[in-house]
Amino acid sequence: MDGPAIEARRLRKVFTTSVRRPGFVGALRSLVAPERADTVAVEEVSFSVARGELLALLGPNGAGKSTTIKMLAGVLVPSDGEARVAGQVPHLDRKVNARRIGAVFGQRTQLWWDLPAVESFTMLRDIFKIEQEAYRTRLEELDGLLELASFWQRRPRQMSLGQRVRCDLAAALLHDPPIIFLDEPTIGMDAVAKEQVREFIRYQVEQRSRTVILTTHDMAEVARLARRVLLVNEGRVVYDGGLAELQKEYGSGWKVRVTFATGEVPPGIPGPGEKVGDAHVFAGVDPTAKRELMRSLLDRDDVTDLETHGDDLEDIMAAVYRKRAAVTA
Repeated sequence: MDGPAIEARRLRKVFTTSVRRPGFVGALRSLVAPERADTVAVEEVSFSVARGELLALLGPNGAGKSTTIKMLAGVLVPSDGEARVAGQVPHLDRKVNARRIGAVFGQRTQLWWDLPAVESFTMLRDIFKIEQEAYRTRLEELDGLLELASFWQRRPRQMSLGQRVRCDLAAALLHDPPIIFLDEPTIGMDAVAKEQVREFIRYQVEQRSRTVILTTHDMAEVARLARRVLLVNEGRVVYDGGLAELQKEYGSGWKVRVTFATGEVPPGIPGPGEKVGDAHVFAGVDPTAKRELMRSLLDRDDVTDLETHGDDLEDIMAAVYRKRAAVTA
């Protein structure tokens, strides 16, 4: 099928809640004549995701990320606008949509809490009507990628967080969906478990050509997995584009911290640098200048310490939000 795997057009979601008034009299009035208040969670969000692309959906808590994913998954009905997943409107045919997507929410599990995980897999096989041979092949592949067999006889409540999420990833992919939604999949994991999950996600995109929308607050995860990011704040899109372009547009550049054996900058090193303690710090925005500097430093025997880094992605995101606030003020 032609066209993008996922498409959102001016998506909007408004939640209506009752306002509780203080005190006993206020509580009675709330029962008799309740006052309603609207909360806009998503406001005219538009984007598309190509087949086989990973999109990092980023933003602070309450920005509308999870609400957007739930509308794409068919769990929530948009108040306005339109969502299409694999050409279908998710909430109009939830059964068809469920077969085309897999979803993992880091805070929740789709496994049965008191059943061994492998029995949950068997039940999902029956729910999705997966043929026995295809089920066995997929389970073997997922076990090879996620090392499940050593703990899949345990109940989820007996697993570590990393083990449970790995089982949830397997459960989400048993029916071989082309589209995956990952909402904070590595939250609370240790470094080793995070890296294993990241490699699994990278494999699904690069080797299996799955389409992935990933939400996370782990900026190292974004830097390692995503080429394109969608930043949302207060329910609106504030940036949609490449990660490299984002860093270039909103970043302040690069820095190189170097320590020389003599304590001073030798002749032939581009730029004087700034003396900071025993080291000298060189900074700039031109990548060519950085390459020339690094080439001159790496050829020297009197360099005793060398560190290089760019802007922190969290600082770049904050700069985007500040610029957006200044424009709309």
